[in-house]
Amino acid sequence: MTINEYQEGARRTAIYPSSRAIIYPTLGLTGEAGEVADKVKKVIRDNNDEFTPERRHQIALELGDVMWYAASLAHDLGYTLDEICQMNLDKLASRMQRDRIHGEGDER
Repeated sequence: MTINEYQEGARRTAIYPSSRAIIYPTLGLTGEAGEVADKVKKVIRDNNDEFTPERRHQIALELGDVMWYAASLAHDLGYTLDEICQMNLDKLASRMQRDRIHGEGDER
């Protein structure tokens, strides 16, 4: 499956008001990213820093939810996931060429 095929599949299950486009998937994305972080935190707290296959699987399932919301948000913004990924790689390549990969800020 390509990333755009994934995005198309995710769109078939996107049920939220069109009046909440952009807003709904943004809020979902942040919530799901928090769930990924929470599962990782619990590995530290409850599992002595051991990422067992079961814990990895639980995190992977949450990461899938992150992907769903990212795919929906990209669509609402008018982009395919392929375009989003390419823009990100182009940005990172530019930073590498200009020796600006370290540091902070979007416009480095």
